[in-house]
Amino acid sequence: MLRIQSPLSEELEDLIHRTIGCCIVVHRELGPGLLEHIYARAICIELTAARIPFEREKKIAVMYRGELLCEQRLDFVVKGELLLEIKSIERLVAIHHAQTLSYMRIAHLRAGLLINFNVPILQDGIRRKVL
Repeated sequence: MLRIQSPLSEELEDLIHRTIGCCIVVHRELGPGLLEHIYARAICIELTAARIPFEREKKIAVMYRGELLCEQRLDFVVKGELLLEIKSIERLVAIHHAQTLSYMRIAHLRAGLLINFNVPILQDGIRRKVL
């Protein structure tokens, strides 16, 4: 297997790999074309079965110049280290990538996965993000 140098720890790389594996299992079982919340519920089941701790719809404070603007909900925060943003759309566009990076910044997370489940092969819908 080709190994690319990563700025992330081996533990975080392993978490990313295991999380992607859970998402692949969900996609293989359910296929493309369902609503996002269906995939989210199935991901909860897979992450739990894999004994990977996660928070679903985690609320994060959005601050501006020291003032609380609002709270933003994140699809998943896995093991307090990884953002998992899921979509079920025709295709990912630039705003989805920007949104994921913004969520990572406000949550102070270095790693994120943007995954579109509405693809024939899930690997084609996975985008990895690192800050």
